[in-house]
Amino acid sequence: MLYPINLELNHVEIVVIGGGEVAYRKCKNFSEFNKSVKVVAPSFIELFYELENVELIWDSYKEEYIQHAQMVVAATDNQVINQAIGEYCHLHQKLVNVVDSVSLSNYTVPSYVKRGDLLLSVSTGGKSPSLSKKIRMELEKKYDDSYEEYVHLLGVVRQQIIEQYEDVKVRRRLIQELIKLDLDALKEEGRKYMSEGE
Repeated sequence: MLYPINLELNHVEIVVIGGGEVAYRKCKNFSEFNKSVKVVAPSFIELFYELENVELIWDSYKEEYIQHAQMVVAATDNQVINQAIGEYCHLHQKLVNVVDSVSLSNYTVPSYVKRGDLLLSVSTGGKSPSLSKKIRMELEKKYDDSYEEYVHLLGVVRQQIIEQYEDVKVRRRLIQELIKLDLDALKEEGRKYMSEGE
């Protein structure tokens, strides 16, 4: 059974092995979180050249490329190579996602919707990526781009409440009330706390 966790990747070295569509999607996900990655493959599809924060290495897989990595993605079209990468990572206690083997992976990446600091993820434990995708698309409609501003503003107003009220029960009640507001009402409430804090 997989344990849900959000990782801080700033100081994590990530290497993706593979230059096809699956490897590209993995790299694109990392790029959306402003994380740079090294990618090793004899050739790359054109989409790779549109990505930022990606270092392309034109070569076949060698253990030396993942020796110092903390997180590895095995995304080649060769099952034997992917298995070798997975086994090496397990032996050396590295996080590894083997795209064609859930059993060799010690982490998976769920489908997700990202709206600024709001991150909603869906996983079926590898049982049905199609269902994960369906649910993600439903979440994208429900939680549209306006939630980026909404979550940011919630954080700002919450901080104002914490600074202005010492009573923990009062803080909790006021913060609970915030999430009942729509964006416009939250903006109005935010202006009130800003003026009180001056």
